[in-house]
Amino acid sequence: MALGFPGLQDLNRRTVRAPVNPVDKSTVVSIFPFRLDETKPTIQPGRFIMEPGSYEKPSVLVVGPSSWWREIDQEQPLLEITNSSVQIADSIVKDYCNGIPECDMDSCMPGFFYLPAVWTAKEVKEKHTPLLDAAKAKQDNWFRALVNRADVDWARSNGNPRSLTDIARYAARELGLQKEWIKDFQAVSLVRCKGCGNLRDPRFPICASCRMIDQDHPAAKEMKFAV
Repeated sequence: MALGFPGLQDLNRRTVRAPVNPVDKSTVVSIFPFRLDETKPTIQPGRFIMEPGSYEKPSVLVVGPSSWWREIDQEQPLLEITNSSVQIADSIVKDYCNGIPECDMDSCMPGFFYLPAVWTAKEVKEKHTPLLDAAKAKQDNWFRALVNRADVDWARSNGNPRSLTDIARYAARELGLQKEWIKDFQAVSLVRCKGCGNLRDPRFPICASCRMIDQDHPAAKEMKFAV
């Protein structure tokens, strides 16, 4: 009985994983142009990070099985429940995509999919081109839906650039669409020159209008001019 041995009850509550099947691996593939950092607090391991990907250079993440624990009673050890790598890969894709704006989880969604076993980005491009093509078509459909929604949000907000998302702006550029709300957002990002008052790009230390140097810019002290 756990009551007769102080500390034994605490040992029974530990989440100790059983040996993991080394061949249980799956690969999540992404052509999504933004970084994914997803945490599932109820499983171990539960944090999954994917770098931005593209059709030309897909990003891949190899995952194994993860576990969660079920409580039986106060005296018995916690029961480990294992989810296979395929279940984890499927969860990474669905949990991120399900519920985000304009995604229908079918023909209109970010460019994610998964494959059983371990695959490199090169192998995915060489052997699974149809899956990459399908992912790109779905992501392009999603981009178009985001742009259409951005048009509505732009009109409803009377041209407020803060009503739009970075992904919508990226989608418009990726689709080669010339939208007024992209140009307007760039204009809002400009600052007034202290010398002439004209708008200038704060990323550069010299005003294009009056040629005044912004002494507060980090690159100003490193600039040298020929005499």
